[in-house]
Amino acid sequence: MKLLTKEQEQEHYRQTLKGGTIGGTVGLAVGTVGVLLAQRRYHFFRNLTLPLKAFLVTSAGTFAGIVEADHYSRAYEIQSNPIDVEFHARQAERERAEKAGKTFTERAMDFGRRERYKIVAGSWIASMGIAFAMVNRNKYLTGPQKIVQARVYAQFLTLGVLVATAAFEISDSRNSQGRWETVRYIDPTDPDHKRMLEKQVERDSPSQGSGNANDDLWKEMVAAEEQRMKEREARHKEYASAHHNDNNNSHQKKSSNNNNKSKSKKDEESGSGGAATEEENSSKEK
Repeated sequence: MKLLTKEQEQEHYRQTLKGGTIGGTVGLAVGTVGVLLAQRRYHFFRNLTLPLKAFLVTSAGTFAGIVEADHYSRAYEIQSNPIDVEFHARQAERERAEKAGKTFTERAMDFGRRERYKIVAGSWIASMGIAFAMVNRNKYLTGPQKIVQARVYAQFLTLGVLVATAAFEISDSRNSQGRWETVRYIDPTDPDHKRMLEKQVERDSPSQGSGNANDDLWKEMVAAEEQRMKEREARHKEYASAHHNDNNNSHQKKSSNNNNKSKSKKDEESGSGGAATEEENSSKEK
């Protein structure tokens, strides 16, 4: 995980706020237009209370603001981290090479596997709209009855999409290409860096779906952190050995200086003792 400076945190906050503002404004505009069109087109919608209509408008703005703020936040994180930029560039190059050698059917299957959950949600919304348009032609049904009838049709159509999605999930599980995988990494709170933790992470891809485990960003981050820890330990060992050598050299110098001093003292004592002996001998001769 990259630690951000205070300036980077402020820039990240500004980008997130910018995305939320843009998304919220667009969502409010779309929600307002949708409510006004529904107000003119459908009789049952005109019978709704004003707070409920306001809730529909604000919900559209809130949803769009949250989604767009998250997109801007992730985009800034990718741009500010060189590892992410390199990873996504390498992944995009690999995907382009894979797509070049696949047929249209294989690319369609990959798209369905990758965007399965968006397809489920989109198919439910589309089938709901189509079914409501078909049911709305019946003039003998009331508004609530039309909504219930359209929802039944939409659920029936969505059920087929869910079955196809389940088939993709089963196929990915058998081929070990599911959406989630287990990665192991060193516990950052362990001072000895020996305890390993496991985490369920989503395979990195343009959206949901399968990806190559060897190119997983988490594994690259863990490998980079392990390399930094090894380099740091090597520097500590070098510093300790150099400090130990310096201490040994200083100790040897001190011991040699002490030996020299002791030798000089002995020489002085022997010199003074010889002088005293010569004086005694001269006095005896006299």
